[in-house]
Amino acid sequence: MSGTAAEHPPAWPIYRRLLGLSARYWPLLLAATVGMVVEALAGGAFVQLMKPLVNDGFVHPKPDMAVLLPLAIVGLFVLRGFATFVSDYGMARAGRSVVRDLREDVLGKYLRLPSSHFDLESVPAMVSRLNFDTEQVTQASTDAAKTIVTDGLTIAYLFAIMLWVSVKVTLAMVFIAPLIGVLVWSVGKRYRKISGGIQDGMGALAQSAEQSLSAQQDVKVHGAQPFELSRYSRLANRMLRLNMKVEATRAGSSALVQMLAAFALAAIVWVATREALQGRLNAGEFVQLMTAMMGIIPSLRRITNVQAIIGRGVAAAERLFAVLDDVEEADYGTRTLARARGELVFDRVSLAYPRHDAMALQDISFTARPGTVTAIVGRSGSGKTSLVRLVPRFYEPSSGRILLDGVPLGDYRLADLRRQIALVGQRVMLFDDSVAANIAYASDADEDQLRKAAEAANAWEFIERLPRKLATPIGENGALLSGGQRQRLAIARAILRDAPILILDEATAALDTESERLVQDALTHLMPDRTTLVIAHRLSTIEHADQVLVLDHGRLVEQGTHAELLARGGLYSHLHGIQFREPGTA
Repeated sequence: MSGTAAEHPPAWPIYRRLLGLSARYWPLLLAATVGMVVEALAGGAFVQLMKPLVNDGFVHPKPDMAVLLPLAIVGLFVLRGFATFVSDYGMARAGRSVVRDLREDVLGKYLRLPSSHFDLESVPAMVSRLNFDTEQVTQASTDAAKTIVTDGLTIAYLFAIMLWVSVKVTLAMVFIAPLIGVLVWSVGKRYRKISGGIQDGMGALAQSAEQSLSAQQDVKVHGAQPFELSRYSRLANRMLRLNMKVEATRAGSSALVQMLAAFALAAIVWVATREALQGRLNAGEFVQLMTAMMGIIPSLRRITNVQAIIGRGVAAAERLFAVLDDVEEADYGTRTLARARGELVFDRVSLAYPRHDAMALQDISFTARPGTVTAIVGRSGSGKTSLVRLVPRFYEPSSGRILLDGVPLGDYRLADLRRQIALVGQRVMLFDDSVAANIAYASDADEDQLRKAAEAANAWEFIERLPRKLATPIGENGALLSGGQRQRLAIARAILRDAPILILDEATAALDTESERLVQDALTHLMPDRTTLVIAHRLSTIEHADQVLVLDHGRLVEQGTHAELLARGGLYSHLHGIQFREPGTA
């Protein structure tokens, strides 16, 4: 990550926008601000007690001060303790609420982004933004704000006390302030640059770990544990170096601030001694000055260190706002659709993916009518999956148009269009929940409806043997089920959805013979009266299709029934001889 202006907008507008997210929690922030003001005033009031404590308690003792001063000290610290609780709780509650809101907003935004975004950014990087970046934001929006307000007020109050007591002594340290200001500015700029690299690195680190763990069986078979560990170690060491840069910057700036403050303290002592010799400064006032100075030093150090928090927070917020400001899926349709008949017409459709020179699809035209099965075959990379992705508008055609019941897909509201589609893929996505929750996904079906859908999908025969039947948890992505069982759950979900358009993306490709038979039988319950698009892998699916589309390098090269294409002796016949089993052969 370079630090150019083109890549990094100014920090203040980003931080202002970040603080704006807290505005809805203004009652909490108001209470916290009052608490911070009281906390700072109580600290300053304690410094003001130093003069009467020394002069009236020790130099010229007064009997009533023996009672009043201890009571005043206890009262101040009780008040300050209560104010600290209010400010800490109020800021923490507002900050954690902002994190919750940001996480919900970013996840919601991700789910509304076009599929092309997911081709460019890995899922672990997205999860890193949701988990890691949002934590950096809360520190910048609340912890840093509390430090700035409380310590800023403390410094202002104590500095005012010093001016009141002795202008000369106070001015002796003023020449140090510009040096501290330059230091704070330069440290903040460096923090932001390093923090951006840390947050990018966290995404890469998470991605490397997830890939290694997800493919742990392949890693073990290939004996690639040292290779995977080495790759992860390189990224982890880079993160170590970046974090140590942050710590070195923080520690160095903090030490420098303390040294500058020490020079200021020495100047104060020298000037104060001369003032005392001339009778313009008594013992109580000198202790008051020294106490104020000692109170300012830690506040200055905390305000210097807060640049690290703000730098990380601004870098994280910049990444989060980049997601929130990204262009969502186009949903410009206004036409409502309760239930479609299901006639799909592809009219000279072409597709080019972003950042790809080659066309994925070129000039595709065909019609799929209600109640028919359209099989799509071709070599790997011929555009089969790209074709079916266009129907739910995961991608938009580069040219041409797709009609549903005579209306362009883009004229329908996106939610209405997708309600007409059930999708069963080769890689079934299930959720770490119960069998019932996975079948009923995003619907409010009752148990009787769930059982009927499971029976139609040939899934009930294994569900009834599970310990808790429909209530049985299935693990992450159905890890506790076999491939055939997961596929049948997906079909049960599609049956329950009862959509007029069914898309099957090699739904039986990875199954054994027995599982394939059960899944194929389940599909026969699902296909009637629907417009079915099936990316075919097994011969049995293609034989009974009403039409077969043969794709090659993104072009529709042949179209017809199974028998017609075999008789034609073209590419389909060639693929059939190579890839598909003849009936009765092993």
